[in-house]
Amino acid sequence: MIQLFFSATQYAAATVVAAIRAGLFGPREDHRRVLVVSDTAAVPEVGTPLDRMAGFERLRSEFDEVRSWNEFVFPHHPGAWSPTAQDAPMWEKAVRLAWDLGDEPVEIACESIQANPSRAVADIFADSPVHVYADGLMSYGPTRNRIPHGMSTRIDRVLHLDLIPGLEPLLLTEYGVRSVAIPNEPIVAVLNEMGEQGAALLAECVPDLNRPTAVLLGQYLSALGLVSREEEEELHVRMLCAAAKAGHTGVLFKPHPSAPAAYDGTLETAARELSVELTVLREPVLAETVFAQLKPELVIGCFSTALMTAAAFYGIPVARVGTRTLLDRITPYENSNRIPLTIVDAALPDAEDGPSDFMRSPTDPGVAERLTPLVRAVGYCMQPRKHPGLRDEVAAWLSTRSAADAHYFERRRLTGLRLPGGRPPGQALWKRAACTVIARLSRGPNGFSTRRWIA
Repeated sequence: MIQLFFSATQYAAATVVAAIRAGLFGPREDHRRVLVVSDTAAVPEVGTPLDRMAGFERLRSEFDEVRSWNEFVFPHHPGAWSPTAQDAPMWEKAVRLAWDLGDEPVEIACESIQANPSRAVADIFADSPVHVYADGLMSYGPTRNRIPHGMSTRIDRVLHLDLIPGLEPLLLTEYGVRSVAIPNEPIVAVLNEMGEQGAALLAECVPDLNRPTAVLLGQYLSALGLVSREEEEELHVRMLCAAAKAGHTGVLFKPHPSAPAAYDGTLETAARELSVELTVLREPVLAETVFAQLKPELVIGCFSTALMTAAAFYGIPVARVGTRTLLDRITPYENSNRIPLTIVDAALPDAEDGPSDFMRSPTDPGVAERLTPLVRAVGYCMQPRKHPGLRDEVAAWLSTRSAADAHYFERRRLTGLRLPGGRPPGQALWKRAACTVIARLSRGPNGFSTRRWIA
């Protein structure tokens, strides 16, 4: 059996290796293992391929060979290209020929099956079993896009990190796909091995005097269109101010690997005004390597998965900044980022409120007990047609939920789904009728609105 493991990031590759070492992909002698690396950044040509990053050599021994998906599909972009149905058999022959796979059976392990290149690979190998592995908080949310029947029946399981013990993923459960947690011990061991090489890069960047005691996690929110670039810079400044308020004078800012390389210097200016020694880590080093080597006293972020790994794997106090703003703004409601935002907002304290209640570990049973009904309710509201069996459970919980949970739900969506918290049916109908009348009255004789803001 040939096993093809598709990974786009260091963290994804580490997750795969942890699953392999945990015995979740069978004995080595029975399989030929091929790691297929890809880069789905907007301009992958200017980035560093996964297999050339610091620490990758510690993973290479788990695979018989390493291939590049970007090179194979060039000049197409790996995040945008997929074969047509009629061309898929031809592409399978091309892959087998290019990688010397022969006629042996193939098993696929890939990241999000909802997007390319995973979707494209599953289409190409149309008869192969598929294992989906999820390395982030999105696995706790519902499946974003519909999976064709022929593909969904081939998905064997969802492998996920057990970042919040007791909280079960919703991903692909509507297709009857089981979820399997990857034990924490192997993933921490793999991350530590990778960090041995990344530690040298980190040591070159970190000052000897006033070493950072707080870490700020950047994301690529503006690149995703969730906020403007200026707003993302302001979010970083808010993180820095929160760290300074907590008494930290040495701070390290770690941008996301996929974030734009250039910033306008707002963060550096704020650091000088706050008398904070700021270090910006521009080297491709895992956040977990930073946690293991620096042993910070505090990690602050928006809704990065690394917040939960810092707490779950390293016992570092963590806090959030800006989640409430994004929850109010993120559209559409079924946006997959809503679940990570919800989890971080509900589980972690707000860094701007002060240092008295920073979270140390999500392993407390009370965390999963608090999050389970909330995540299932938000997940149902995001994709109600995919989880009709959750309706009664969600309705019962919404009827007794705390007022503090109201901001996780749009009243209009609750009204449309006829769930507790929405407008009464009569009130909803009257409001809709009133809006229709106002819109019609605002139209001029040519049929176009003369008062657009009313309509």
